[in-house]
Amino acid sequence: MNSILPRRKFLSKSALGLAALGTSASAFFARAQKTPSVQAKPGNAVTARDYLKGILYAKDEVKQWLAGNVFPFAKYSSEFGWLLRNARFQDGMNGSTSIYTYGAWDERVTIHYKDQPCRINTYGNSYTQCHQVSDGETWQEVLGAHLQEPVRNFGVGGWSVYQAYLRMLREEKRVPGDFIIFNIYDDDHFRSLDSWRNIRVPKHERFIEPSLPFVAVNVKEGRFEEQANICPTPESVYNLCDLDWAVEKFKGDFSLRIMLAHLNAKTKNPELAYADALKLATTHGIVTRIDTAEGLSQTADTLHHQSAYFASRRIVEKIDAFAKAQNKKILFVLSYPPKSVSRFVKEGVRADQPFVDFMTRRGLPFVDLMKDHMDDFALFKGDIKDYLARFWVGHYNPRGNHFCANAILPKLVELLEPRPLPYRAGTAIMK
Repeated sequence: MNSILPRRKFLSKSALGLAALGTSASAFFARAQKTPSVQAKPGNAVTARDYLKGILYAKDEVKQWLAGNVFPFAKYSSEFGWLLRNARFQDGMNGSTSIYTYGAWDERVTIHYKDQPCRINTYGNSYTQCHQVSDGETWQEVLGAHLQEPVRNFGVGGWSVYQAYLRMLREEKRVPGDFIIFNIYDDDHFRSLDSWRNIRVPKHERFIEPSLPFVAVNVKEGRFEEQANICPTPESVYNLCDLDWAVEKFKGDFSLRIMLAHLNAKTKNPELAYADALKLATTHGIVTRIDTAEGLSQTADTLHHQSAYFASRRIVEKIDAFAKAQNKKILFVLSYPPKSVSRFVKEGVRADQPFVDFMTRRGLPFVDLMKDHMDDFALFKGDIKDYLARFWVGHYNPRGNHFCANAILPKLVELLEPRPLPYRAGTAIMK
């Protein structure tokens, strides 16, 4: 086990890491501009070279991470970018330590009915992994205890919809299940567009987010291209320490150009960024006029959202096609951080409404945890801040995982055939 990292130290920096990932580049550019080497000179725009210089890794950071000595949350994976390591972090409810254990397939360890055949596999992000609760407190284990059968957990913190899809393809060959639960968190849409996550998310003391497989899209052209990890070997990760290499590889990167547009708008140095943002928007089918810093940022945000949800729609279509071809049944789950739930309560706004509409039109079975929380909050007598504290400690606490499991349960039982033991007619009752 890794040494325990105190919760207080983690939470003081959580805005830079897993627990507080937002829904677009606008959630990150303010942090990026605080990096001294990314500051623009008066009257000048921040360039790709300026920005990349501020996020490069030190060679010793890479060396120590690959050796398993630093950034204890994850380990390198050539196929996916990263997987998880056994760990103990003081990040749970009431200041408790969460214990994370992973098995032979890099899945979170199964506890309930682990010796029984498994027909349910789950894929996704940290809300699938169930970050900030210990083994046995996950929503998979809550479901397993109730259904009286194991539920595998292949979730990985920080992952995109695309990474989770790729893992599904791999694991369904190695340890197939007849039923799949595929979780999508509201930042996962944007993550699928990232070629190097630290372009959008600064390094955290637990976790660097290196290069990863991603998708390149163009909504106007209907283009969707799958791209492999740009650092496919441990040795190649050292390229992320080389400024000239980084500039050559990432100068045209979609997420980087979005970040630069936001950053230059914020620092009031948008002149150079106007032309690039206008070119990017036009290429992707957005007709607009950009002549103010506010217009620059709004255009970048619109483009980012449009592209992210387009990518997710295409990936979901591929997931659905895979399930049908393999004669598997799939249930999607949409999950959210407290910030998004609070915004919906206060403003009636949810950024992913176009994606929810797509899922509905396509007739896909899905659990909308936003709706479930809205229905539950309607019965709550306190304010939204008190309500959120019941279920979240960054990610879901144990009560939040119970909430998630109970929201999933009805639709999952409808899909399961044969029915799990507690739902079979004629099951003997001992008196």
